[in-house]
Amino acid sequence: MKTREALAELFLPEPGSAAVEWIMADGLVGYDDAVAEMEMRAGLIADGLARERVWLVEHPPLYTAGTSARDEDLIAPERFPVHRSGRGGQFTYHGPGQRVAYVMLDLKRREPDLRRFVAALESWLIATLDGFNVRGERREDRVGVWVRRPEKAAGSEDKIAAIGIRVRRWVSFHGISLNVEPELSHFDGIVPCGVSDHGVTSLVDLGLPLTMADVDAELRAQFERIFGKTIVP
Repeated sequence: MKTREALAELFLPEPGSAAVEWIMADGLVGYDDAVAEMEMRAGLIADGLARERVWLVEHPPLYTAGTSARDEDLIAPERFPVHRSGRGGQFTYHGPGQRVAYVMLDLKRREPDLRRFVAALESWLIATLDGFNVRGERREDRVGVWVRRPEKAAGSEDKIAAIGIRVRRWVSFHGISLNVEPELSHFDGIVPCGVSDHGVTSLVDLGLPLTMADVDAELRAQFERIFGKTIVP
């Protein structure tokens, strides 16, 4: 079986496909509201009634539990609201300063291959980080994007971006999260993605005083290279 890195090629749509809507939410978006909106939009995309969409949001502080979440990984259940989610993966944190991109794509227009899709999402994040001279890396035994932290200890590495998707009728929803400047102590209430022997970092924690607008611009440029054209409606 090929590694995800070997699968990480362009994930472009079939010729003649409409551009993907690129939308940025104003203010903090409640998690339940976001899930309801994604599910509605994914249904419209599957029925051929709406464009594909990438929706960029920030959430108020909260924890989400994916389909593989283990109860023992929720260390502080009273700290923030906990949302049980239909996405893949385990526990994760969302909050201000973290860019969440909900990706609603019709995989039939590209390739109905979930491993290739996850590999493409990783490539998108790695290319975005590379635009800021940060080397993000895959790990075959865990999903997400990681950065080496030799200044902490030999072999140390931190997670900077997470991936959790769901697919219905070959339309994806949920997506990725990239830590720009969240409060990293908020991750202490969970075992992030079930990984206890590595830490969590952000672009600002790595010494890069970037704004969300800086990151959004690079995310869009790299998305278009890997997934195709976007349009702001």
